[in-house]
Amino acid sequence: MPPKKPFTSKFKIQLKAGAATPAPPVGPVLGQHGVNIQAFCSEFNDKTADKKAEGLTIPVVCYVFEDKSFELEFKTPPASVLIKKELGIPKGSGKPNTEKIGTISRAQLEKVAEQKMPDLNANDMDAAVKIIAGTARQMGLQPEV
Repeated sequence: MPPKKPFTSKFKIQLKAGAATPAPPVGPVLGQHGVNIQAFCSEFNDKTADKKAEGLTIPVVCYVFEDKSFELEFKTPPASVLIKKELGIPKGSGKPNTEKIGTISRAQLEKVAEQKMPDLNANDMDAAVKIIAGTARQMGLQPEV
């Protein structure tokens, strides 16, 4: 949810959980919005430390206020990252339309959709599974829906 008070700018960034450092790409993005880089890195790393062992990429929306303070809104990891973790594969297919790299079951799709549900534009589990199945298809997987 966006913050209650008005903000001057907002930006989105995806970082590995617990691994934010002032080095690029974080530093330049924060610098152009006037955010305290060290405060951002500390807050991001503290709030994502529990997911660091899993090696997940965490998208975050940063709202910057007039006094240069900020508020972070954490999102769920991208569907492709969750699918790769669920199947234990290093990456998707380079040519997803012609080279299929495997299949993903309905149960696995539901598990990923359950994790991703807060950020999906779906009213029920069937719609959520269809969204995740589309992502799986784009990765070169054959969904068993």
